[in-house]
Amino acid sequence: MPHLPLGFVPEPLTIPLDQILPTRKTPQGAIYTRKLKQIRSSIVAVGLIEPLTIGNADKATGQHFLLDGHIRLFVLRDLDYRDAPCFIATDDEAYTYNNRINRFSTIQEHHMIQRGVSRDRLAAALNMDVSYVPKKINLLDGLCKEAAEVLKDQQFSTRLSQILRKMKPLRQMECVELMVSANNLSVAYAQALLMPTPVKLLVESSKAKNEWRHA
Repeated sequence: MPHLPLGFVPEPLTIPLDQILPTRKTPQGAIYTRKLKQIRSSIVAVGLIEPLTIGNADKATGQHFLLDGHIRLFVLRDLDYRDAPCFIATDDEAYTYNNRINRFSTIQEHHMIQRGVSRDRLAAALNMDVSYVPKKINLLDGLCKEAAEVLKDQQFSTRLSQILRKMKPLRQMECVELMVSANNLSVAYAQALLMPTPVKLLVESSKAKNEWRHA
């Protein structure tokens, strides 16, 4: 099977911010949003987690158009950063990597915790109460890797993973795909999918069904 060309250079490069041109204006009032505050808190606490995405440099000016990461760029400039790690897209039209991510996914937050950053520092980075951090630590325990892969760019309650881990991998995948397709990752929807799950697809058949209301 022939290898398909990548739509981006796989390793990020450090690019001066004054060589990056936004392709849209920062929405009015964006500085007051929770998303921007969370990104700012994270960069201050642990640095930039997700590189910016830019196009190839213009041959005449040396400037790169920004394809993804406008809020991150705004915050970096506001914090007086001079450069940032960037993925270079080799095909601007086909490039889709991370093009819909504007805030940290739940699994990204989990990986930040796994990096060994202190709870207080993580709470500041994620703009959350420190008491909530431990709930993120075991987020992926009991989830099959395929389900985690589907959820990697999504935001969802930690209670969702508590429900999913009551199911065996095959049923986890069915439910996750249904929820993502319906754009509904609510706990209530997960509970509704747990109830009709056949006993043979439950990890602890009777206990899982009897305790679903407490998930």
